[in-house]
Amino acid sequence: MGDDLVLEVEGLRKVFHIGFFRKRVEAVKGTTFSVKRGEIFGLLGPNGAGKTTTIKAILRLIFPTEGEIRLFGRSADDREVAKRVGYMPENPYVYQYLKPLEFLDLCGRLVGMPKADRRIRSEEMIDKVGLRHAIDRPIGKFSKGMMQRIGLAQALLHDPELLVLDEPMSGLDPIGRKEVRDLLLEQRDRGKTLLFTSHILSDVELLCDRIVIMQEGEITSEGQVHDLLETAGRRVEIRLSGASQKLKESLGSRGTILDDGAGHLTLRVDGQKAVDEIIRISNAAGARLDALVPERQTLEKLFVKNAGR
Repeated sequence: MGDDLVLEVEGLRKVFHIGFFRKRVEAVKGTTFSVKRGEIFGLLGPNGAGKTTTIKAILRLIFPTEGEIRLFGRSADDREVAKRVGYMPENPYVYQYLKPLEFLDLCGRLVGMPKADRRIRSEEMIDKVGLRHAIDRPIGKFSKGMMQRIGLAQALLHDPELLVLDEPMSGLDPIGRKEVRDLLLEQRDRGKTLLFTSHILSDVELLCDRIVIMQEGEITSEGQVHDLLETAGRRVEIRLSGASQKLKESLGSRGTILDDGAGHLTLRVDGQKAVDEIIRISNAAGARLDALVPERQTLEKLFVKNAGR
């Protein structure tokens, strides 16, 4: 087990038995991945992919059917390890009659923070997440975005080494998302490690060093965001003029035809080998290459491709 690994998940399986007839549902199917110290790691997938189940198993909110989970090189069952982790659930659960500082003081007591530290850190977190204007308002009257902010504040309160955040951007407006992104990047710059899920893929693309994409309980892609996009992004649009009907018929089986007009042809192909082949055939047939336009791959396109949609 490497010293630079904050989280190691090996062969994680979780089976639920639901309903009157105890129907067997395998939510996570042998998942294995690791998170390095000081990185932002994204856990992505459509609804029902097993993301939240995986997070709950890591935090021992549920127990795995099979597999091993280690935090900081120690078993996730170690109670002392839990003090080094901050968690923000997708829907934070709060006492609605409490005001922000009262709620954070309660959270600080639960993790064993001294009273003086609780007060100082609570005030700091209120400012960091932008809730100073609501300091005297009961949390039950908070909007969805404000609830996300107080949830993030409690996760950061005890200055954990690992932050586990389930949909931290949910319910935030564009300005709020930018503020939270900056806050998460600040935590990484301080040497913290972050694991989070999100359906806002543009934020994931901006934030994450590495990601895994889950589908039906299994990992379908894993790696650095840049590398995954580069590998998946070799699709090129080719525009030709002076193309005969015979050439069009020949090239139609080698790519997707986007536009077929009088004497010109636009088609899309995958991979440099296919591009080279089409250029060779077109030149031999006397057609002129007007443009080669690489298609920019985005995380959203990669996500949809992995989801098979």
